[in-house]
Amino acid sequence: MGSMFRSEEVALVQLFLPTAAAYTCVSRLGELGLVEFRDLNASVSAFQRRFVVDVRRCEELEKTFTFLQEEVRRAGLVLPPPEGRLPAPPPRDLLRIQEETERLAQELRDVRGNQQALRAQLHQLQLHAAVLRQGHEPQLAAAHTDGASERTPLLQAPGGPHQDLRVNFVAGAVEPHKAPALERLLWRACRGFLIASFRELEQPLEHPVTGEPATWMTFLISYWGEQIGQKIRKITDCFHCHVFPFLQQEEARLGALQQLQQQSQELQEVLGETERFLSQVLGRVLQLLPPGQVQVHKMKAVYLALNQCSVSTTHKCLIAEAWCSVRDLPALQEALRDSSLPGHRGCLRRGPLPGGQPRSLHHHHLPLPVCCDVRGCGPRAAHVPLRPGHGPCGEPAGCEGRAERDLADFLQGPLPAPAYGPVLHLHRLHLQRVLQSRHQHLPLGLECGRHGQPVWLEVRPRPQPGWGPRSTRSPDRPPLRCRSDAFLAQHTMLTLDPNVTGVFLGPYPFGIDPIWSLAANHLSFLNSFKMKMSVILGVVHMAFGVVLGVFNHVHFGQRHRLLLETLPELTFLLGLFGYLVFLVIYKWLCVWAARAASAPSILIHFINMFLFSHSPSNRLLYPRQEVVQATLVVLALAMVPILLLGTPLHLLHRHRRRLRRRPAGRQEENKAGLLDLPDASVNGWSSDEEKAGGLDDEEEAELVPSEVLMHQAIHTIEFCLGCVSNTASYLRLWALSLAHAQLSEVLWAMVMRIGLGLGREVGVAAVVLVPIFAAFAVMTVAILLVMEGLSAFLHALRLHWVEFQNKFYSGTGYKLSPFTFAATDD
Repeated sequence: MGSMFRSEEVALVQLFLPTAAAYTCVSRLGELGLVEFRDLNASVSAFQRRFVVDVRRCEELEKTFTFLQEEVRRAGLVLPPPEGRLPAPPPRDLLRIQEETERLAQELRDVRGNQQALRAQLHQLQLHAAVLRQGHEPQLAAAHTDGASERTPLLQAPGGPHQDLRVNFVAGAVEPHKAPALERLLWRACRGFLIASFRELEQPLEHPVTGEPATWMTFLISYWGEQIGQKIRKITDCFHCHVFPFLQQEEARLGALQQLQQQSQELQEVLGETERFLSQVLGRVLQLLPPGQVQVHKMKAVYLALNQCSVSTTHKCLIAEAWCSVRDLPALQEALRDSSLPGHRGCLRRGPLPGGQPRSLHHHHLPLPVCCDVRGCGPRAAHVPLRPGHGPCGEPAGCEGRAERDLADFLQGPLPAPAYGPVLHLHRLHLQRVLQSRHQHLPLGLECGRHGQPVWLEVRPRPQPGWGPRSTRSPDRPPLRCRSDAFLAQHTMLTLDPNVTGVFLGPYPFGIDPIWSLAANHLSFLNSFKMKMSVILGVVHMAFGVVLGVFNHVHFGQRHRLLLETLPELTFLLGLFGYLVFLVIYKWLCVWAARAASAPSILIHFINMFLFSHSPSNRLLYPRQEVVQATLVVLALAMVPILLLGTPLHLLHRHRRRLRRRPAGRQEENKAGLLDLPDASVNGWSSDEEKAGGLDDEEEAELVPSEVLMHQAIHTIEFCLGCVSNTASYLRLWALSLAHAQLSEVLWAMVMRIGLGLGREVGVAAVVLVPIFAAFAVMTVAILLVMEGLSAFLHALRLHWVEFQNKFYSGTGYKLSPFTFAATDD
């Protein structure tokens, strides 16, 4: 098992599975989810593997199951979940499942086909009956009973070529959206030698395929002449019209209508029996489909895993290689022993097997591995940034309380007016309990540090009420401990000047003196303090990330990286930005308020440090400051070529030395057995070889100098430029704290303070404060807690991902993906 701060130790093991028990063993491993199989047949196509026939059978069954599932969904039924955890069936059951499924699918196809044919036939009968029932009156194309038209000749010739022609009829139904085009085309093609009547059905009919109600347009066309009739039939066929025979006599049509109704009733009875039989077939499908899908999916997964195994030379067993957590090796051995057959027992061997990228596995009890997995999975046994990054960083923040300045004065001072006594006393007690509960964030941060949970709070602690203010007097004003309502009403703006005698009585024990909430210059003071604290925390946070990389180098046996990477990085970071933190703290400790007017500017000193210059108007903080600053800049710049060329040159030198010793090393390897090597040699993987181009074997792999130099150049540029940009990025803490403080003041001043000044009588105050406090509470929760909390969370998460984790967390590993049936069971 990995250490408390590292991922689980994962080993590469070799499994020897007897051919007769291989299926059972792999099925058992899938139920446990312990190992990730390696593909030992990567050069073999999928069609040439040992169990390709079984995989194809499973795929065919999956296609059949898909058809059955679509039929169940079409019938409006819901598949029930499988009962319990179903194991993968034995291989001999595959043929039985396939036969049952194919027989049921064929039966369902036949019944569904009969149902569709009966529905289509019933639909034709209903359409025919609707056409006869619509009441189209047959009209003669050659007769005009309403009078002569403008084209009718005034004198009819006695006899003629058309006197023996009779009128014919075409009746049918068409979809409504096709009726206008059909009518227009008939008129143009037949040149008006027809009479067409179109009517819409009063009641829609059920569609034979979709089952939805559909409207139809019936038509009756009277014409004379065979050529006209041929044109009409061709046009109706093009529009996919349903054409039915139409009798001219009324009695014949009524007789045909009765016959159609009788046929429809008979078809409905047959259709009902067919649908009842279909429901029985679907019932059997509901019983077979849920367990069958799970079993076939597991069976296919087992065969795919077996296809990744190689066959021994004697063809008596299958050899598999798999990644497994070291702490799960006893469970793996027990699973192989329990799933083996008598006389056919599987076994495993752990050794330095060649090939493959090592796998990484986080602790199972870490609640938020996705916080670091988003940037990529870390290398095997590398430092996990969850515990040192997300947990303890919240512990100092646990001392922080997000309290408004005027609210603090309201809680610690007397009541503003005697008239508000009973109401505000209860209100103040409630708010005091709220603020006191904020100090519970410290043990919460400690607990979150133990579990790796991120806690994003502020930077500034909430002072204990018992300490009392240390700045007790402002110029020409009585002590604030003795302040009264009348005094506060006359002096609403106070200015704290430490140079005035009696104002500064000593440093505050912890945090910011709450008396600054009454000062007129509190914003300028807190603004400068928060900005400097953000830089200090940022430099400490980044330095801590660089130090964490030391543990990775020591763990992987990369001692050279301590001198060629970690030491230059710390020198560069602390020599420039660590010196900036030193200047801030030194000025706080050595420059007193009496000399504040002539205090030197740290910003000008830091700029002159890079320019190797001096400003006469800006005095030095300590003697020989310019020499120290120039030395630090030169030392930091000297670390850049070491950081750029140190590791590549060392790797190239070591690689050439190995090439010279290769023959002797191969002889020793041939003499030594696989099991004679220690298990610790499995940990021979290092990020050196990963960064050098993914060296799988130290003796055989070839190091590519260009890739090593390119990788190190990218790392050097990213670190040196990142020190500048990352330090500036931590100023977001200053902006977030300033925005939160100002929003708190605005809510208190614009809501609660206005509400407190509306009424002077106790009853009036009670009535007024209820809705005002409700609005204040809602806005506080919505703006300060929800919106500001989400913003702080996102910014803090960004600082951990970009500014902190890139100092030691590479994210170049491969996450362990065990072979498991958990998703199938769910």
